[in-house]
Amino acid sequence: MAASGYVADMSDSVLADLVSAAEGEDPLDALRATAELRRRSERLEAVQVRRARVAGVSWARIAEVLGVSKQAVHKKYGSGGLFR
Repeated sequence: MAASGYVADMSDSVLADLVSAAEGEDPLDALRATAELRRRSERLEAVQVRRARVAGVSWARIAEVLGVSKQAVHKKYGSGGLFR
């Protein structure tokens, strides 16, 4: 399976640096890195949800994999969410 452009842009060294900073001693640097990791993770999740939907995966199955309700995933990514 080929990596999307977004995934390819997240090099191992960049992610390692963010994780290291998030675990670091300086609380503000750690918070900044944690927030960046969350943004990247949320964006990657959205990309993968879209890929799954394009491939015909049901909202129920996506919700199961994400560990949330079907309603929650549909609200976040469905017709009223990011994929309007």
